[in-house]
Amino acid sequence: MSDALEMNRYVLSLSCPDRPGIVHAVSGVLASHGGNITESQQFGDADTGLFFMRVEFEVPAVQDDLRAEFAVLGERFEMTWRLDVAGRRMRTIVMVSKASHCVNDLLVRERAGTLPVDIVAVVGNHPTLQSLAEFYGKPFHHIPVTADTKPEAEAAVLSLVDELDAELVVLARYMQILSPEMCAALKGRAINIHHSFLPSFKGARPYFQAHDRGVKLIGATAHYVTADLDEGPIIEQDIERVDHSYTPESLTATGADVERRALARAVRWHAEHRVLLDGHRTIVFK
Repeated sequence: MSDALEMNRYVLSLSCPDRPGIVHAVSGVLASHGGNITESQQFGDADTGLFFMRVEFEVPAVQDDLRAEFAVLGERFEMTWRLDVAGRRMRTIVMVSKASHCVNDLLVRERAGTLPVDIVAVVGNHPTLQSLAEFYGKPFHHIPVTADTKPEAEAAVLSLVDELDAELVVLARYMQILSPEMCAALKGRAINIHHSFLPSFKGARPYFQAHDRGVKLIGATAHYVTADLDEGPIIEQDIERVDHSYTPESLTATGADVERRALARAVRWHAEHRVLLDGHRTIVFK
């Protein structure tokens, strides 16, 4: 096959007001370039009147040519859209405190090639996990946070995001509340994980509170970060049934498993451009 006919793989994701002709228009652009659709999903939300679509395709055209044509469609249909190389690893910063289970899981999956991210740095408000980051060959940045230094600390993190050209920030049990200003700066590109006991079991040691109440179900929620604490658009949730035989320690261990499963799926789906915002909800094309 000549270089001119070499097939490039892309993924297009879009949302716009629902109206006839959207799928036909997108398919027409791809057909005009000799493209082949390998995966396509769409959804029309009757509540919001919005249409969502994700398409993976192979095409001999280059990204700039496609962007020009999709820009025309974007104006025509009032689209919010994104075009990217399919399978490209997303540059990611992981923020941590002292708990290692979520960041370790992400690093293992990245190394195994099952998570399409490139973790360019680990940021910790404590130095506890520096050795773990270095074990995986990742730069560790210790940025301590106190009530007095919070604005400076957040500015340092955002500076690092810009310096490393990070596209995604993952709060892997990062035990700090982000300011509204930082949430706004990272809108749609910061993912947090928390135990689903919230808001029933607020504060410290939620699994001990759950044990005291005799819960039968525990879970975790991965969501986008917003200024409303732990109320951002939900990407993924997972659960595990438990019973009276569980101790606070075994509940904590089980909860850690649920947390890392939910977070890994949310990060993967975001990196694969499978998550589209629909107001305070998400559309996830799995």
